[in-house]
Amino acid sequence: MTLTAYIEGIGLLGPGLSDWPGSQAILTGQQPYLSHKTILPSPALLPAAERRRSGAIVKLTLATGLEAINAAGLDAASLPSVFSASGGDGENCHAICEMLASSDRQISPTRFHNSVHNTASGYWSIATGAMTASSVLCAFDASFGAGLLEAISQVVVDNTRTIMLACDTPYPEPLYSARPIPDAFGIALVLAPERSTRALAKITVSLTDASADQLDDAALESLRVSIPAARGLPLLRAIALQQDGRVVLDYLDSTHLAVDITLC
Repeated sequence: MTLTAYIEGIGLLGPGLSDWPGSQAILTGQQPYLSHKTILPSPALLPAAERRRSGAIVKLTLATGLEAINAAGLDAASLPSVFSASGGDGENCHAICEMLASSDRQISPTRFHNSVHNTASGYWSIATGAMTASSVLCAFDASFGAGLLEAISQVVVDNTRTIMLACDTPYPEPLYSARPIPDAFGIALVLAPERSTRALAKITVSLTDASADQLDDAALESLRVSIPAARGLPLLRAIALQQDGRVVLDYLDSTHLAVDITLC
């Protein structure tokens, strides 16, 4: 079984990758990749109170999602969404664990509010005014692949545009030792059922037992394997190269995603 959709917009933010336009030369090897800590912009679309309460996963999701939607020339409020992350807000989780390990176990309502896995989805709806359907999922290291499958399935079944947002943020120590995600990283894709003037590429996704593609640059490859959301980098690299072809993305241990790419 294969699923087909068109990519109309891309958002990208991670260590050494500030946005999609500025990262294409890095992904294609025309510029060297220089890693530096991810800078998360303030979520300007949120009201002041929510802006103060928002954590890294919210800032990351809004930054990548809005970049993809603006590139596609669409209204964020009109799009169904799929959020996929291997964990939640690491800083908030750490703070709650500290509180529970202390003599005063009174967890603030804001901390609890931000601890649920659909926090980013909730803040997204506040910021964009979206009242469309939103799916939130987690599949550990397979989260990018699971998010892509869910989003493209919605595009095909519902015959509608959908935005997929795959994001991960790090945990402080001691949780970092158990789940060593080094930095914040996110990819957002606006997917459409039909070709439009905004379409960048047609992708056809199927399951395969072939090995996942690796990146030639050792530092980028280290980024790909260390953050689940970065498993989508081979797809972005193929689009940046402006060449038709196939990439294989990580998914489950013995099942990967084959993505056939036709540039528009």
